[in-house]
Amino acid sequence: MFAIIETGGKQYKAEPGAKLRVEKLAGKSGDKISFDKVLLFADGGEVRIGAPYIPKAKAEGVVLRQARTRKQVVFHYHSKTRTRVKNTHRQHFTEVQIEKISV
Repeated sequence: MFAIIETGGKQYKAEPGAKLRVEKLAGKSGDKISFDKVLLFADGGEVRIGAPYIPKAKAEGVVLRQARTRKQVVFHYHSKTRTRVKNTHRQHFTEVQIEKISV
């Protein structure tokens, strides 16, 4: 059994017991969270596709942690103009463990 959920403008495959790194959400470790934007639900041979979402379907999970990714180097370079700009970026994310999916 799995579902495709949408959060933060991205789509994720959610299965019970799976850990997902999603865009930063409000909440702290141990908080329960619910994703109600379910695009697709599959259980064995049964597949339900939303238009765009499946009504009354949701995936529930627990926030494991709030953290930031590793440092990414952002380098801008323009030839012939001596333009070189080096920056770094660390994206915030929320790690969620999916507990159950209900339709």
